[in-house]
Amino acid sequence: MKVSPIDTKDGKVLVFEIPAAPQGMPIAWKGHYYARNGESLTALNIEKVERIRNQALASDWSAQIIAGASIHDLNEDAIAKARQMFTVKNPRLKDQIQTWDDTTFLNKAKVLIKGQVTHTAILLLGKAESEHFISPASSKISWILKDRDNLEKDYEHFTCPLLLQVESVKAKIRNLKYRYIKDQTLFPDEVDQYDPFIIREALNNCIAHQDYTFSGKINVVEHEDGRLTFANSGSFIPESIEKVIEADTPETNYRNPFLANAMVSLNILDSTNKCRCIYLLNLRTQ
Repeated sequence: MKVSPIDTKDGKVLVFEIPAAPQGMPIAWKGHYYARNGESLTALNIEKVERIRNQALASDWSAQIIAGASIHDLNEDAIAKARQMFTVKNPRLKDQIQTWDDTTFLNKAKVLIKGQVTHTAILLLGKAESEHFISPASSKISWILKDRDNLEKDYEHFTCPLLLQVESVKAKIRNLKYRYIKDQTLFPDEVDQYDPFIIREALNNCIAHQDYTFSGKINVVEHEDGRLTFANSGSFIPESIEKVIEADTPETNYRNPFLANAMVSLNILDSTNKCRCIYLLNLRTQ
């Protein structure tokens, strides 16, 4: 800040020259953030402060290389599963894929960068004891069972490799079978309480778009009244559900593009264009 005295006929005036805030760094006054709205001063909520900060983020957290980590810190079973899923995604490369060593394969699958281990590699393929490499971020997913009074009855925590743990989390959910008889038939049809595809899609989107800088975890809450709640850390990128519905187009910005692209490459997600940043999603029995 620069202070310049100016002499006028009515006396001396002090001019305070306050430079603009650096891009991506909102400035607080007494613990509160403000922004100009025309000639007025308005308060900034947490979501808007986060968006301003994200404008200056030139790097992608999920693409950051971890010094000291190597391919030996990755789970062999997870790598084998990833290779299998990559082959399904790229059947014409089947013969070539079989000749690649693990480092070559993971480079091709966009999980490593020139053989170096990334945050994405630890999240999806890392050994459980390798989670410390991404600290203070967490790779944890918690499954919690609550009764009709919203009291916790059971829980279990899962950590990397998340490529394998998605199915483990899904297996904890009590997906009951419903039987119903169609018109003009005596034979009942069976349907799942929850569509398994929707469960995987919701959970994988939570993984792809969580803000790992918040050091939070993903929660999957199963309610005995027939609801599933998925929640991850971070703001809802499109701002509101209403904005998504009004736009009726895929979101163009993603929190972890390297991670999302790796999940697409490994056939975990269909396409980054179909991904949604899930902040809170409820699945109800129809």
